[in-house]
Amino acid sequence: MAAKILPVVKFATKVTIAGGALYVAYDSGLLGDSKEGSVTLGRAKAAIPPAVEEWMKYFGFELPATPKIEFSPLDAWNSGVQKSIHALSVTPSTVSDYTKQGLQYVKNLTK
Repeated sequence: MAAKILPVVKFATKVTIAGGALYVAYDSGLLGDSKEGSVTLGRAKAAIPPAVEEWMKYFGFELPATPKIEFSPLDAWNSGVQKSIHALSVTPSTVSDYTKQGLQYVKNLTK
């Protein structure tokens, strides 16, 4: 009986954890637009260091200093969108060039 229930319990636990993680990400604004993501990242930068410091005091060890990273999700999102749109805009000419090169290659093989 336990052999049949264990896989179901494992699956239910995994689904619950994944659903909880998705809910937390949605509730905190990570799945919104880039401005919401920037605000959430700012809140995380403000909340995580005190929490880590408290845990370090609790467990009695030290972590090395974290490097300062200047990262703007807004800029990263915009550059990603721009690169994607650029790639889509040059796709017809690129496909045409590759087709011409392929046909020329086949012609050269058949000579």
